[in-house]
Amino acid sequence: MNSPAEWRKEIREGRWRNPTAGLAPGYAQANLVVVPEDYAYDFLLFCQRNPKPCPLLDVTDPGDPVPRYAAPGADLRTDLPRYRVYRDGELVEEPSEVSGLWRDDLVAFLLGCSFTFEAALLRAGVPVRHLECGCNVPMYVTRVACRPAGAFAGPLVVSMRPVPVHQLARVFEVCARYPRAHGTPVHVGDPAALGIRDLVRPDFGDPVPVRGGEVPVFWACGVTPQAAAAAARLPFMIAHSPGHMFLTDLRDEDLGWE
Repeated sequence: MNSPAEWRKEIREGRWRNPTAGLAPGYAQANLVVVPEDYAYDFLLFCQRNPKPCPLLDVTDPGDPVPRYAAPGADLRTDLPRYRVYRDGELVEEPSEVSGLWRDDLVAFLLGCSFTFEAALLRAGVPVRHLECGCNVPMYVTRVACRPAGAFAGPLVVSMRPVPVHQLARVFEVCARYPRAHGTPVHVGDPAALGIRDLVRPDFGDPVPVRGGEVPVFWACGVTPQAAAAAARLPFMIAHSPGHMFLTDLRDEDLGWE
């Protein structure tokens, strides 16, 4: 079983370009947001005001691609399977590395990821449908507004996992232990209450079936900053491609409490 450092090497050398769900079990994965230094305070404040979708794990110094707390030997320019590049709020490319785009004024943020609580749910006997199906988790842009901060404003993005009704209480109990990995769900049941029209047409990721005796459960999602950047027409931002996360050296339990 590969360690996070071994997986990062596989990714850096181009041998893994798929979503990272299930890689390096027991270790935390992270969402990536990279912005110019002029916008870094705004984004830090956006995270502080919206901790459910943006639970902050690490911040780099300007121009430094090494996350010195979360993974001291890593390189955020090369160690994710796929990136997204935004200019003036528009997605312009999805490269496999961003070394050529890196600048001395860029500040990188790592945010906790739902893959942490997914591992805990599996240990608790709760099924995780997109892992069963071998696909990416479905994600949806909602009509729920985040609290704005400077240049950053926009809608909350959520991820969805079907849960058997009789296991709902267990889901909340497990996820409450991981506030730095999105924590407890933000909504259970009717997708229309969030402004989601059709579960089979996610804005990001892949659709998964909701079976008899199950209810759709929604968590705040780390893709939210990408929706905020688009809404605010941020001049430049680099982020992870949804589902293609950064593997940290932090243990899942480092993001939780006993």
